[in-house]
Amino acid sequence: MRIHPTLARTRPLWRAAVLAAALLGSAAAMAQATPSGMWKTIDDNTGKPRGLVEITEKNGVYSGRLVKTFVESDGKPRVCDKCTDARKDQPVIGMTIVSGLRKTGENEWSGGEILDPENGKVYKSKMSLAEDGNKLNVRGFIGISLIGRTQTWEREH
Repeated sequence: MRIHPTLARTRPLWRAAVLAAALLGSAAAMAQATPSGMWKTIDDNTGKPRGLVEITEKNGVYSGRLVKTFVESDGKPRVCDKCTDARKDQPVIGMTIVSGLRKTGENEWSGGEILDPENGKVYKSKMSLAEDGNKLNVRGFIGISLIGRTQTWEREH
């Protein structure tokens, strides 16, 4: 079978375009394979959004700060009046509530801490990212992971 000369010239370009698109799609999927980004926290009792946490990475260590709350207040900025560390009486908005997490497995990070600004308690923490990169299971616990609770946060796009 004979191929038309124009088709013969464009076939390699077509293959290159398909390959480039596949590689870009893979790169986008890989870029989402970290917990870095903006996450909507969901109350595990009510199922309603509570706030937005921005997770960032520096030198392989992940931390997250509360950038917005959806919890109604009396108009005054909320402070962590129950905190017992340096965050005592500091504004909750802008506060680092997740710290010290390092990658420990495929889509898993642990070794960190999480603060519950409602009660001022600091818990050990770990998190795992769903395969689609849009859900983050964040677990806070005392001692061993079996004694704790997990919230599923949703990625904000």
